Amino acid sequence: MVDNNCIFCKIANGEIPSKTIYEDEEFRVILDLAPATKGHALILPKAHAKNLYELPEETAGKAMKLAKKMVITMTEKLGCDGFNLLQNNNEVAGQTVFHFHMHLIPRYENDNQHLEMKPTEVTQDELEAVRKQITE
Repeated sequence: MVDNNCIFCKIANGEIPSKTIYEDEEFRVILDLAPATKGHALILPKAHAKNLYELPEETAGKAMKLAKKMVITMTEKLGCDGFNLLQNNNEVAGQTVFHFHMHLIPRYENDNQHLEMKPTEVTQDELEAVRKQITE
């Protein structure tokens, strides 16, 4: 399914030009127009899903396999020192385009990017309460 109002559907399906670095029947991988680092790319499924919650399980698995393939190729070609994979779901988590996509962000020594979480303090009782909430 394609959403005719979705810019990422249009890019993924070739209606809007992009700097494509990989394409197959289900995905297009493009260079991000506002890159965090050299080579920052996006994996876009050609079929529309708003986010990971709506993405078919099979497509999610294929996206991760494609991410691994791209990370290996991009590391070899770009000579980066590491990689971040970033995937946001819903506005509160930083999603701004509501078409599932995964960021592939090559990392370089001294690239001035700081994509790290700030740990909070938690007690063992709080952890246990959360574990129960999730598993029961």
